[in-house]
Amino acid sequence: MDRTHTIHPRSYLRTSVAAAALLLASGLAATGDAQAQVPPDVLSVGQIAEPLSLDPHRVTAVNDFRILVNLYDGLVRFQDGALEVEPALAESWEVSEDGTVYTFALRDGVTFHDGTPFNAEAVEFNFDRMLDDTHPYHDTGPFPLSFFFSAIQDTEVVDELTVRFHLDAPYAPLLSNLAYPTGLIVSPTAVMEDGEDYGRNPVGTGPFRFADWESNRLVAVERNDDYWDGAPPLRGIVFRPITDANARVNELLSGGIDMMVEVPPDLVAQLDADPEFTIYEQAGPHLWFLILNLREGPFTDVRMRQAINYAINKQAIVDEVLQGTATVAAGPIPPAFAWAYNDALEPYPYDPDRARALIDQAGYGDGVEVTFLVTEGGSGMLDPVAMGTAMQADLAAVGITANIETYEWNTFLGIVNPGLEGRGDMAQMAWMTNDPDTLPFLALRTAAFPEDGGFNSGYYSNPEVDELLEQARVSTDQDERAALYREVQTIVYEDAPWAFIANWQQNAVATANVGNFSLQPSFLLELDAVTKE
Repeated sequence: MDRTHTIHPRSYLRTSVAAAALLLASGLAATGDAQAQVPPDVLSVGQIAEPLSLDPHRVTAVNDFRILVNLYDGLVRFQDGALEVEPALAESWEVSEDGTVYTFALRDGVTFHDGTPFNAEAVEFNFDRMLDDTHPYHDTGPFPLSFFFSAIQDTEVVDELTVRFHLDAPYAPLLSNLAYPTGLIVSPTAVMEDGEDYGRNPVGTGPFRFADWESNRLVAVERNDDYWDGAPPLRGIVFRPITDANARVNELLSGGIDMMVEVPPDLVAQLDADPEFTIYEQAGPHLWFLILNLREGPFTDVRMRQAINYAINKQAIVDEVLQGTATVAAGPIPPAFAWAYNDALEPYPYDPDRARALIDQAGYGDGVEVTFLVTEGGSGMLDPVAMGTAMQADLAAVGITANIETYEWNTFLGIVNPGLEGRGDMAQMAWMTNDPDTLPFLALRTAAFPEDGGFNSGYYSNPEVDELLEQARVSTDQDERAALYREVQTIVYEDAPWAFIANWQQNAVATANVGNFSLQPSFLLELDAVTKE
């Protein structure tokens, strides 16, 4: 079927008010009156990078997710201001006593932006596409976070508005993972029409519909007047990729954007004191860490990995580079997951003498050089160049020469995610997660090595950790899960496959005429209720 003949033809989207506003916004740098160029009911948002794709099943970065949650819905979603789930495209659900069957009653009367119906067959298509390598559209992947749904063995269409997941075992994080952007539901018709190009032509059921994407300039979306949960106040949103944080601030000050995420720490207080702007802050499950290469080089020795943790003055980084917008991290699970966090662990103290002793014991007392991969900026990466430089100085003080290689965010991910072997000895990384299972399961298990499709880019392997993580995700008792996760944290703390640096308190800033906005603990950017006067 030619989508130009559906209810919402592509030609209409291309000429929409939101797309026109987007084109105006893209030329702001060449105009003298930026504020006048952005219509009052169109929001211009400064993003940290160009999105990799607008297909929710193909991306992993919060930078992309911040756009996607405004285009799509999932079966469930996170409650406002919390990480608990509530109904979305599913009005209700039931779980079998043994925890292996989930039955969802779907919302009636919902259509995708291309006019096709949302129903149980659409849900089946989405999950089969990700999980079944014989599915005709599975080769439009890769689907890097399909791990989230690997327990689903079969998706059953019970009737038009009832869908049932059959699991191979109880899987405690399932509902939380369904609320994460990987669980957003795409239009089967659109995927079948566009195939591998679907990520440039997204079609969901969300509060905004896709209008335009000009590479390295902007993504435009427009209001979905037929949205099942009520049409949003804004007529459209312009997402502009502005990789340099200071450039984003300049655009904000000049009126080129109305909102920006990830405010440079040294500018938070300044903008907060200006009545023209409002600073938003929200704690969430964030971890900023260094991945260490355990397959080759000096960090195959646990003493060198522990030395890195002792050598870096994390409190100074938090105080001086991040200006108090974070706390020092103690392990692989963020304290935002209070029920699962091991508060008996203290962060590695700054102890350069202890670091030197460990380095000497490991046989590197005469000095060693390492390659340190750094990004210019990316999802949750705070101030990565400044942080990298501070760490470089701390490491030099204990005899480790860290040679920094700096890359743009998506290029950086293309180097780090396939694994550090042959690429570097250490790399910056940040994760913002929805469940204490997520980060360790995807990045610390032996079965999560990059060659197996995971994100264990440093090749950490501990069979005891593997077993504990497998037990935790099948337990339906939260107290039991918590005990298992605390044990994982203790072991990983000692093994030190990463240098644990900081847990960030996310922030954003908007002009004073932007209303009804709040940051979410999920780190997603939900704009369906936002107003602009």
